[in-house]
Amino acid sequence: MANDASTVFDLVILGGGSGGYAAALRGAQLGLDVALIEKDKVGGTCLHRGCIPTKALLHAGEIADQARESEQFGVKATFEGIDVPAVHKYKDGVIAGLYKGLQGLIASRKVTYIEGTGRLSSPTSVDVNGQRIQGRHVLLATGSVPKSLPGLEIDGNRIISSDHALVLDRVPKSAIILGGGVIGVEFASAWKSFGSDVTVIEGLKHLVPVEDENSSKLLERAFRKRGIKFNLGTFFQKAEYTQDGVKVTLADGKEFEAEVLLVAVGRGPVSQGLGYEEQGVAMDRGYVLVDEYMRTNVPTISAVGDLVPTLQLAHVGFAEGILVAERLAGLKVVPIDYDGVPRVTYCHPEVASVGITEAKAKEIYGADKVVALKYNLAGNGKSKILNTSGEIKLVQVKDGAVVGVHMVGDRMGEQVGEAQLIYNWEALPAEVAQLIHAHPTQNEAMGEAHLALAGKPLHSHD
Repeated sequence: MANDASTVFDLVILGGGSGGYAAALRGAQLGLDVALIEKDKVGGTCLHRGCIPTKALLHAGEIADQARESEQFGVKATFEGIDVPAVHKYKDGVIAGLYKGLQGLIASRKVTYIEGTGRLSSPTSVDVNGQRIQGRHVLLATGSVPKSLPGLEIDGNRIISSDHALVLDRVPKSAIILGGGVIGVEFASAWKSFGSDVTVIEGLKHLVPVEDENSSKLLERAFRKRGIKFNLGTFFQKAEYTQDGVKVTLADGKEFEAEVLLVAVGRGPVSQGLGYEEQGVAMDRGYVLVDEYMRTNVPTISAVGDLVPTLQLAHVGFAEGILVAERLAGLKVVPIDYDGVPRVTYCHPEVASVGITEAKAKEIYGADKVVALKYNLAGNGKSKILNTSGEIKLVQVKDGAVVGVHMVGDRMGEQVGEAQLIYNWEALPAEVAQLIHAHPTQNEAMGEAHLALAGKPLHSHD
């Protein structure tokens, strides 16, 4: 292994996804000499196989639904079907534009970019392409891949992962989706819009089970209305090929058949065979363990993103990467409050939240100290215009701050910015009620909900 000892970087980053490239860009901005190692393409899962392509598919599905439903708005249109190659061309064009821009950013910040499969070779070095890249500090950011269940082999043919689903050359006539979390319900939504017969199987008692129960129930009601079927509360037992599809059997003996089975049971860390354990990095079930400042038990090694057991969200990776870069540059950093991170599921309707659920608030503060208020979007003019329904639910500590904002409805993801300010600045309902929200906007619903919680409702009943 060649060792160019003359070059010692301030920071060597293994993995160029959201967490890795954010650390590289911010580190270089702060004057650190940074090397970024990536085996595939900078941008990682989010840009190439996750956030961006799935949202492009969902938007194409939204256009299809609008074409079908245009007459209710007085517009005569004909829906003739989905041109799958054209959808992929649109999706890939979005990715290509963002990828090119990101490559330009990396180059402009003078980050040393190394394409190749890296392996941690010491607490201060990574081996890649026959070279040993030395650094005063190493950041592990190798991300995640789709998981499966014991005995369930993802073959890329009839039993597929989200990676396969993003490049599928057809709209499946029918699909079973195993997993009712974010990935599962987003694909269920997109495929239904494209014309598939979709069934979601979730072992827990609700779709999007980490969300407030009210949000889950609203989504389930909306999915029923759309004709998306789901089976809740019973776990998967086995899957087998049929003559022209797949049959799934649940633990209670219930059976489902479809053309394809999408396994959407979450994502697992990429850490095996990369030298982490050999260098003494503490691990748990494949995840790298870190403290609140993203430091591992090895002083010269940090880790971020899907590789660590925090929220698997691109914007969490960004924040963690920036935190590491700023810490290494000597700036004062503040640990991330993961409850204060905005969370959005981009199905139709969207589910968005910041803060803690009502159940969690009662557990922390006591049931008699928690106030919850629901504001129905039926009272919001812009939501009426868009023909969307849903709710904004606020969770407040009695006579105190709002500790949870939970929203269901089209475009609610766009309201999560103000919601995170309300939570993270520990706003009182009366303080938000004083702010004037533009009319008619969906954002106005946020103001109306806080007016009601402050005891002075305008377009809602007491």
